[in-house]
Parts: sequence; structure tokens; C-alpha cells
Amino acid sequence: MKQELAERELTSEGPRRRAGVGRRSSSVTVNVAESPLGWLHAHGHLEDRLFDAGERLRADYERAQMGPSVTMRWDPVRVKGGEAGLTQTERQVAARERFHAALAQAGRGLEDILWRVVCAGETLPVAEKALQWPARSGKLVLKLALDRVADFYRIR
Repeated sequence: MKQELAERELTSEGPRRRAGVGRRSSSVTVNVAESPLGWLHAHGHLEDRLFDAGERLRADYERAQMGPSVTMRWDPVRVKGGEAGLTQTERQVAARERFHAALAQAGRGLEDILWRVVCAGETLPVAEKALQWPARSGKLVLKLALDRVADFYRIR
């Protein structure tokens, strides 16, 4: 796992960037390269099955290239002997279909928390606020959504 350590000041809302010089306060070192899903798993809030389901969903999201991108692509058009002889476009379409099918398996109303935390990398408090949910409700809903996604990917 990639590590990018940074010092953060502890506040009542959680860690934030250190602002004041000479000000006495508590601080913590955090890995800012760690995903929110990885953090939940590392701290015992998600079992392996749910973490693996989230990682599979994120991998399909990235393979489908559904996130923001630059206007020019410089990768090769076709890789000889690639994934089962599929072209880049065919692999991208297959990943997009798996991604949308996994979200459909999760059910209406759960796609938002999955996309925000797993794909966009938002923390649970940020996602809860954006979705106008009560504080600390996101973890339970995320676990339910990831359980359904794990069923879709047949992760036991």
C-alpha cells in the first residue's frame, strides 16, 4: 500500500492540516494516500469480504475509465495477447457493464454511498453530510451496500 504521511492537527471534527505556528495542540500522523475503504478495513470496521467487494467495484470503475480524464490518450490501441484477446475498448465496456450491474445489485438508494466512498474516495463524514444523512449512519448503510456487491461478485 502506498504511504504518504502528513502531520494533522486534531480538532473536534477530526484531523486537519496544521495551521497555526507556535500554537500548542495535539497532532497525529496520517497516511493521506490511504483510501477511506482501506482505512475502515485497517481499523476493523469492515470485514475482508466487504473490503474485497469494494476493491473489486473500484477496480471496475477505474477499468471502465468513468472518472475524469485528459482529452488525449497515449496508450496503445491493441495489446496483442491481452485479457482473453479483448481490445482496450472491449475491456472498458465489460468493466462498465460489471460496475453498473454491481450498483443495480446494491439497490436504489445505496449507489450514492458506494460511489462516494469507494470510487470518489470521500470519507464517511463527508459523504453523510453531502447526502444529508444523520452523523454515523453511513457506515451501516455502506456495509449493507458492500454486502450486496460482494454477493454480485460472488465473494465468500
